[in-house]
Amino acid sequence: MNESIDGSLLESIIRTALAEDIGPGDLTTSAILRGDERGEARLLAKSDLVLAGIDVLAETFRALDPEAALRDALADGSEARRGQTLAVVSGSLAALLTAERTALNFLQRMSGIATLTRRFVDAVRGTGARILDTRKTAPGLRLLDKYAVRAGGGTNHRFALYDAVLIKENHIAAAGGIGPAVQRVRKQAPQAARVEVEVRNLAELEEALAAGADMVMLDNMEPEAMREAVRRVDRRIPLEASGNVSLENVRAVAETGVDFISVGALTHSVRAADVSLLISRTERER
Repeated sequence: MNESIDGSLLESIIRTALAEDIGPGDLTTSAILRGDERGEARLLAKSDLVLAGIDVLAETFRALDPEAALRDALADGSEARRGQTLAVVSGSLAALLTAERTALNFLQRMSGIATLTRRFVDAVRGTGARILDTRKTAPGLRLLDKYAVRAGGGTNHRFALYDAVLIKENHIAAAGGIGPAVQRVRKQAPQAARVEVEVRNLAELEEALAAGADMVMLDNMEPEAMREAVRRVDRRIPLEASGNVSLENVRAVAETGVDFISVGALTHSVRAADVSLLISRTERER
């Protein structure tokens, strides 16, 4: 996995997280160390996982020690087994101790997302359906959450409200129907914007098709209804299934023939991967 993360946004996220944790200073580390000691941190997987965020972890340490060095690192998207070394970071011992928790928080959350995403991707393999994320991300961490989904083999849905149109149930109610909602969007949104419409049943699907939707989200529909929707649409536009998707039922959803399956759980209730960080001193006091 070598897709880059926007550097300026990443720097802002890291600085905010470190400021939250350090505040005016690390009382424990500053009391124990002189400040010129060197050390290294070894990251170990404590469970099987898909790695995501290794460069984010490295940049977190570099925010406090620009010369912190990463070696023996697995690439994002790699599968690691329990007990496997993920990377080694060397640098200022004070920086390693002070940034440890923040760096691990990033890595464990991102790897948890990538690991869960890979399980969903594997569950639908061979069906042609693609796993999508949603906007149900941790506030302030969307950039990292969505990167982690890609590391796990998933596909990003829209990043935010500004880069795609998704007319949902409440928009339809506010506009007075699917037709009026699509018409207003067509007049106001950029011409190139894809217009996706959420529907709850086959009647609303027909309304969305008649209104000229570019994509339709089938919200909380039963598999039989989804199969009928796929038949009616006949590949004219993409169909996305959404709502109450789990590892237990995602294969059945995929086998209805939908093109995409969105899974909010990838980011809104993910379990952090279990990773330990063991720090050792590499230079004795003179």
